[in-house]
Parts: sequence; C-alpha cells; structure tokens
Amino acid sequence: MVLDSHKLIAASGESGDRVQFTEYIQKNVALYQFRNGIPLTTAAAANFTRGELATALRKVSILNPYFVNILLAGYDKETGPSLYYIDYIATLHKVDKGAFGYGSYFSLSMMDRHYHSGMTVEEAIDLVDKCIMEIRSRLVVAPPNFVIKIVDKDGAREYAWRESVKDAAVASA
Repeated sequence: MVLDSHKLIAASGESGDRVQFTEYIQKNVALYQFRNGIPLTTAAAANFTRGELATALRKVSILNPYFVNILLAGYDKETGPSLYYIDYIATLHKVDKGAFGYGSYFSLSMMDRHYHSGMTVEEAIDLVDKCIMEIRSRLVVAPPNFVIKIVDKDGAREYAWRESVKDAAVASA
C-alpha cells in the first residue's frame, strides 16, 4: 500500500487486521501532513506505526491486538532510502533488506547471498526475480502472482508484475 508520495507499506497477517491497520496508518500519515503541511519522515512513520501496534497490543484491547508484520520503505531527501521491519509484537528494526512469511525462508537466504549496498534498480529487480523463482520452486503454497513496487527519489510506484497464472494459461493454450 502507498502511504504517501515517498513511502510504501507491506503487511502480512490476518486479512481483517492487515487491511484495517494499514488503512489506519495510511490515513493518519495523511492527516499529519494535512495538519502540519509537511510529511512524516520514513523513520517517524515507522515509529508511529510501531507505537500504534504497541498500543493495540498492550492497552487498547488485550484480547484483540493486530496480528500484522510490516515492512515500511521510504525515501527522504535528507537521509535517502530506508527500510523498517515491524513485527506483530511491535518490535522495530531498521534493516537493509527484509521479508516475512513462509517465503522469507527462501528469499532472505537469496538476499544474504546477492544483496550489496548501492545496488542499481536493475540489480535489485534481478534479485527480486531470483527470490520469486526460489519461492515458486520451493514453496508448496507459493502465491501465483507478484507485484514489484519501488520507492526512490522519484517517489513510490508500481514497477512490474510477475504473473505465473497468465503464463500457465498461455502455455496450456
């Protein structure tokens, strides 16, 4: 989900929690910008998100916390690109690379092997494609389609789709 012009949020978890919580974060990031005239930095958005998860976990509703894991990526003019990992118990880490879910067991090992700082967009997309191929070949319940989104100095945007369902239909035709 796009949070603002230079921030993306990816979430996994229970579908109701995931949708409700990410929309709540998106609307509050927009509200902050509306009230103050400036957007939150990526670090501030990550800390706000962590704080809201912590509040839901510990104070608001002990019986009904949000079960979501989050990757929040953004680009700030002053600090450049950043990526934050926030888990369902409100742990926040700034990371260079990240993944969650069952596919992360395969994709994180690919990232450990091939990631290096200062990658070009083409190198990063090639690494993402390697991760997708690894997930498709090793994970029994792999999703059929993947969407690749990028956030950089030019903003947050959808970059490409990797569709295996369409490929399978063409191959059988």
